[in-house]
Amino acid sequence: MTDATASGAVPSGAGQGSLLAKDQRTAKRNAAEGRFKIYGLIAVCIGIAALVLLLTSILTSGLSAFRQTTIAMQVTLDAERLDPSGVRDYDAMAKVTTFGYAPLLRDGLQATIAAAGIETELDPGDAMELISDESVAQLRNRVLNNPDLIGQTIEVNVLASGRIDGFYKGRVSYASAELDSNISPEQLQLAEALEERGALKTGLDWRFLTAPDASDTRPEAAGLGVAIIGSAYMMLIVLVLALPIGVAASIYLEEFAPQNRWTDLIEVNISNLAAVPSIVFGILGLAIFINFAGLPQSAPIVGGLVLTLMTLPTIIIATRAALKAVPPSIRDAALGLGASKMQSVFHHVLPLAMPGILTGTIIGLAQALGETAPLLLIGMVAFVREYPDTPLDGGFFDPATALPVQVFNWTQRSDPAFVERASGAIIVLLAFLLLMNLTAIFLRRRFERRW
Repeated sequence: MTDATASGAVPSGAGQGSLLAKDQRTAKRNAAEGRFKIYGLIAVCIGIAALVLLLTSILTSGLSAFRQTTIAMQVTLDAERLDPSGVRDYDAMAKVTTFGYAPLLRDGLQATIAAAGIETELDPGDAMELISDESVAQLRNRVLNNPDLIGQTIEVNVLASGRIDGFYKGRVSYASAELDSNISPEQLQLAEALEERGALKTGLDWRFLTAPDASDTRPEAAGLGVAIIGSAYMMLIVLVLALPIGVAASIYLEEFAPQNRWTDLIEVNISNLAAVPSIVFGILGLAIFINFAGLPQSAPIVGGLVLTLMTLPTIIIATRAALKAVPPSIRDAALGLGASKMQSVFHHVLPLAMPGILTGTIIGLAQALGETAPLLLIGMVAFVREYPDTPLDGGFFDPATALPVQVFNWTQRSDPAFVERASGAIIVLLAFLLLMNLTAIFLRRRFERRW
């Protein structure tokens, strides 16, 4: 025991407070930390609320696009009108235009109204406006594909017009019909009468996913068939070109390239290309692939090449980050056991980096799937009704469109029904993006390895 202790001397700093007791500065720091947590929680809640509001708005206005109003009726296919020669020659029957089929649907609708006991003051021409003009073309195609139907009475489910379909989806009312030159309250009353007799129904319609686009006056017939095929073709091109080129460039830059001013310049340019606006790539595609190379406009091959150039920097950056994440000890151990540089990279480093590479690739593809600006510049905004052929038959060079471009097209049209179609297309696009991100998560978990 020292003299200081024995004399009861107090150590320096004693009495100034315990470490377990919060002083004023500690209380202020804890209060600031608590406020920051509250601010962060508020920010997260605002982000979630905005996302919920966005999804609610899209789903509310877009889910009705997957439902369609149809009218069931019996139609007699008059042989004298549809096949005057009587020999079932395709070329002869094809000369009968939609004007020859329209009276058949008109008579069938009048027979349906009479059979249901519906009394109406509308003349046959006004009643015919309940039916979409697309239904006449559909009936003609059905007869041309199956000439044996001529002379028979068949049951058909024809599309209702856009205004009638909008009446059952809340876009059209009796008040608006009085001010609308395309529909009248009497026609709405006839539609309700047909619904009461079971001749008019609104149900799920998969044609929205398979049918091609329609004209500005036929929103009820517009579909996403050509747009989905065009997007699929472009994503296939991007995957085949961007993945091997991007991964090969990343492996060379990260594992084999010497560190000098040239590689530094390449890395800086790759980073800059990742930040270039997408419309610049559209201008590049227009100048190189269309004006110089002579590739056709509005073709998936051009869109795929443009999106490949845009996606390459993203894949290279993601792949290099995945390669850097592999510990150097893996490389050193492989080289120490006698493996060559290439063997250490392809047999050990690359398999361990594969989850990050696949994730970066799919995220790049998802970004390319939603791009619109570069596709507009290369002509994919064109109105396309014909489906492209299969890739083996040159479908990459056939005219097509894409999902985001189809959304853009529909939002530019005046009929409110196309806004519903655009919202439905956004739902389909979001579903594809969600599927691609879930695939990225699955692949990451599937190939993930721990060291």
